Amino acid sequence: MAAGLSLEIIPRFVREQAVTTPYPEQPGERDHWIIARRVGRNPLDPFKPHAFLLEEERAESGEIVSVATIFLTNRECPWRCLMCDLWKNTLAETVRAGAIPAQIDHALARLVAADVSPRRASTGSCRVLTNAATRQIKLYNSGSFFDPRAIPPEDHEAIARRVAVFERVIVECHPALVGEPALRFRDLVEEARAWDGKPPSVLNVSMGSGTALTPALSLRRGRIGASAQPLTPFPVEPCPAKAGADGLGTKLELAMGLETAHPEVLEKLNKRMTLDQFRRAAEFLRRNGIALRVFVLVRPPFLHEVEALDWAGRSVDFAFDCGATVVSLVPTRFGNGALEELAGRGQFSPPKLPTLEAALEYGIGLKRGRVFVDLWDLEKFSDCPACVEQRRRRLHEMNLRQMVLRRVICERCGGRIR
Repeated sequence: MAAGLSLEIIPRFVREQAVTTPYPEQPGERDHWIIARRVGRNPLDPFKPHAFLLEEERAESGEIVSVATIFLTNRECPWRCLMCDLWKNTLAETVRAGAIPAQIDHALARLVAADVSPRRASTGSCRVLTNAATRQIKLYNSGSFFDPRAIPPEDHEAIARRVAVFERVIVECHPALVGEPALRFRDLVEEARAWDGKPPSVLNVSMGSGTALTPALSLRRGRIGASAQPLTPFPVEPCPAKAGADGLGTKLELAMGLETAHPEVLEKLNKRMTLDQFRRAAEFLRRNGIALRVFVLVRPPFLHEVEALDWAGRSVDFAFDCGATVVSLVPTRFGNGALEELAGRGQFSPPKLPTLEAALEYGIGLKRGRVFVDLWDLEKFSDCPACVEQRRRRLHEMNLRQMVLRRVICERCGGRIR
């Protein structure tokens, strides 16, 4: 089955028949089965990101920094992963050259305006005017940044110019597409950092205090849109690129979805990737000085709750063994049609909140790198409305402090809640 299979080319009778069939054992049949359970995509503007937000995260330095996270609008990923619902906010065709830089401009103009007042940050050989908190940027694109049908390669230079003012640039990619394009983009960002011309004006914005983000959209992984007031420009002093441990340059970080280290479950997820392939991609990044962030699913399909916690821990171990500096734990959620059907057959259930808590406790306790848990829509994983907000706050603090904190005691649930 071709990787580019789409809902539009599957005849109706094939889709209807697939709804009544069990999940296929053969990889070539799974694309049909998964796509047959989909509904339509959301309408999107190819010149605007479908979501963006500011989020707090603990940086490699131990500081708590603000991260500008932009969810780009682009063509759907060529892989049809069983658990994925990100296709809902994708296009059927590749965006035109210039669309992705325009999307970044649109988001940054609003996100930076909503952040705190600027300050001058000493970087040793030069001084750069930045926002006090927003020092990192994530470009997530419901697929792979280095998929040329998703992000046109001819836009990489323009993208690099826009993100080079940030200390860290985080993009995501399927392991199969990790290679020379990542090195070229890394070099483009470093060159843009040393650029002696005027940086893109969209980045050079400041706003008085009191400007708040207006939520406009809620999606997977806490995706929230925002709006802001008109902007006031301020100057930025160019700084020579010095990437690496000294922290003076822009560090590229690549996020890859491991999902699970359980080899049989990974194969059934239809990701078309093996653990060896993941390991080789991670080694390529390590050799070339690109940081690695890994997504791990908590309770993917085909695992019971106790098994799921065990394999979440094993997956975190595997990620760190591959050189990850960050592991992000993502609870597997309903929402794509395929998981709902598996749930009806007893082959899937979302994780319980105690499982998420225990997985984060385990990961942080390793002290091998930063471990975060995704807290969006956390109430859907809780059986007790009385304590879910306390537990959310605890997990948020653990994300930021990277310490295992005292567990919540709930009067309604009784006893110590895991």
